[in-house]
Amino acid sequence: MPTTLPVPISFGLPEGWLPAAPPEGPDGRGAALAAVYPHPDSGFTANITVDGEYRPDPATLADLADASVERLSQVAGSVTVAHRREAGSADAPALTQRLVFSAEVGGTRRDLVQSQVYLSMLDVEDPRERAVIRLALTATPAQHEAVLADFQDFVRTVRPSAGQGA
Repeated sequence: MPTTLPVPISFGLPEGWLPAAPPEGPDGRGAALAAVYPHPDSGFTANITVDGEYRPDPATLADLADASVERLSQVAGSVTVAHRREAGSADAPALTQRLVFSAEVGGTRRDLVQSQVYLSMLDVEDPRERAVIRLALTATPAQHEAVLADFQDFVRTVRPSAGQGA
């Protein structure tokens, strides 16, 4: 079931991507927003999901990324962190990671790659109040590189918004 984000955001979907219901597959539960690539690969549709939560605790983005790996490993079994890097600035920290795993999706076991971006958004009036937004691209290994540039373009458009929460 979709959830709402802790802070409103604005974004632009990459050309050709379609808004969708959050996927039932691995780590798609709890997503507030989802989009799908219109050209499946071997029966799997690449997707972008967005979720987030308030994090007033001192957990680092690396702690949250580790927790995501743990959650995914409960559904997928073995999960490999192929890449992890801190990014952003002190005012807007971010973390990226790429996960490789195998999971059952739609009754078929599939090898998948998930690129995740964690964005920390501080309350301008009270920096102790923080929301973390997670953006994720899930695709087959064969299609991942082809859709990664679209995902990177999408990430660059994500901004806090003055409107209602997504």
